Amino acid sequence: MGRFHGRRSRETVSYEPASVKELLVEMKDTAELLIDLSYSAVLHASPSVAREVVELEHRMDVLQMRARMSLMLAARNPNEAETLAPVLGVVAAADKVSGAAGDIAKIVIEEIGLPEAMRGALTEGVETLVRGTVADESTYSGRTLRDVDLESETGVRVIAIHRGDDWILNPGPTTRLKRGDVTLLRGPEGGVAEVHPTLTGEPFELDDAPEPAIDDLERAVDSIVLMKNLSELAVDLAYGSVLFDNEELAEEVSNLEIEVDALQSRFEAWTLRAAKEAEDPVSLRGLIHLGVATEEISDAALQITEGVIRDIGVHPVVEMAVKESDEIITRTRVGRGSELAGTRIEAGVPATEIATSVLAIRRPDEGWLVGPDLDTTIRAGDAIISKGTRTSAAEFAALAT
Repeated sequence: MGRFHGRRSRETVSYEPASVKELLVEMKDTAELLIDLSYSAVLHASPSVAREVVELEHRMDVLQMRARMSLMLAARNPNEAETLAPVLGVVAAADKVSGAAGDIAKIVIEEIGLPEAMRGALTEGVETLVRGTVADESTYSGRTLRDVDLESETGVRVIAIHRGDDWILNPGPTTRLKRGDVTLLRGPEGGVAEVHPTLTGEPFELDDAPEPAIDDLERAVDSIVLMKNLSELAVDLAYGSVLFDNEELAEEVSNLEIEVDALQSRFEAWTLRAAKEAEDPVSLRGLIHLGVATEEISDAALQITEGVIRDIGVHPVVEMAVKESDEIITRTRVGRGSELAGTRIEAGVPATEIATSVLAIRRPDEGWLVGPDLDTTIRAGDAIISKGTRTSAAEFAALAT
């Protein structure tokens, strides 16, 4: 499937001095936001969210072009070209994720459609993410995120703000909300239902989606949700492998990519079987689009790890970019007597009040435990690869020591 751009951006891009690190940070944050937004657009059948995906995809086109220009100028000899080659791979991977997200948005924008039962399954696999415009009369208007304190009060984060032609991808405590801001909210459904009316002046409702009536369709839907979870995990572990120059994590990414490929084959077979029983087989087109785009994301993850797998080494600029992005990936060693030891993890979420997710655990006697449904109890000596905000990362590390 070719990349979908909606209308291709005609913005002229010319070279201007730019920090490669800052471009990589923005590309990583944009790529991860695009994954969230595209699946959310499908989940809520929301053309407005899908259009935000297209706008961000255009932004990514410009970012990757500027990054390529800067990298070409940075390579002054064969040794530098060798170390910078994997950085080009990271740039291309972020752009590939952007293209896959655009293909997912196409399902909504071009009204290709999905079986209604798909929304019910995606509800299980996608954290609630909604788009809301700050109303003139909102009590949040004119206040900083620290002042409104949504995250600690409701568990809801403002993960991005679209203000005019500009995007704020990593709004911090001092970021001030303004009327007319298009905000992207992510968090538990109950918290979003509480925040959304106050922010927008409009009620927030999610309709219950029906369960699949066809067994093969149910299997296909379950497969696509698992593919989505594994692909997102692969992207997170890929950035982790780069940050820690860790070949074992890179190998896990390769294993995940192979698993996603196998799932896609089974998914296609079940979708074709379901078409025989469906009242309108054409309604399954969107499901096929979703499967192909999801597999593209796992391919992009593998591309990120190329420098680690080929033992070329990780360029410091990539390490710094991963560390400084919106949600950061950390490795935490659990010490003896730690408050974390004995804590239960269910579906990758530790039973703490800290908003972080566990991507993988390296256990001295068992090796790597990896998966989106990771269920275990943390032990002293575990090395935990986790993902969360800088604040949650610091709190998690404090518990571990």
